[in-house]
Amino acid sequence: MLPQIIKGNAHSDDRGVLYYNNNFNASAIKRLYFIENRDADFIRAWQGHKIEQRWFSAANGSFEIKLIAVDNWESPSVNLEQHIFKISSETLDVLHIPAGYISSIKALTDKAKLLVMADYGLGEIKDEYRYDAGYFDTNK
Repeated sequence: MLPQIIKGNAHSDDRGVLYYNNNFNASAIKRLYFIENRDADFIRAWQGHKIEQRWFSAANGSFEIKLIAVDNWESPSVNLEQHIFKISSETLDVLHIPAGYISSIKALTDKAKLLVMADYGLGEIKDEYRYDAGYFDTNK
């Protein structure tokens, strides 16, 4: 399965703005949390999950998310293909990250806040993998 954007939208009228995503099925979600990078220059890379899925949505501001499908969790290839997505709080888009991917998260605006949803509870399984920020060839 490949990562994909589940498109949201917004409706504006004299009362204000309604943000919605009628295509996102949240039935698999067991927990959620927010990520707010220390500033827009910081890149939170590389972390992911062999078993767990994640869904990302920008609650404030915008983000560039890079995703890599890992080929070997103990010693991944350094030049794996990177899938690049941009999400913004202007619509309620949700980025689905299937199991087997690691991510790099960069805020594109100050005070950007990312909602993260997961399909396993905290501590339910041991499934967190981290690699140094410079491990993967980012000159693709």
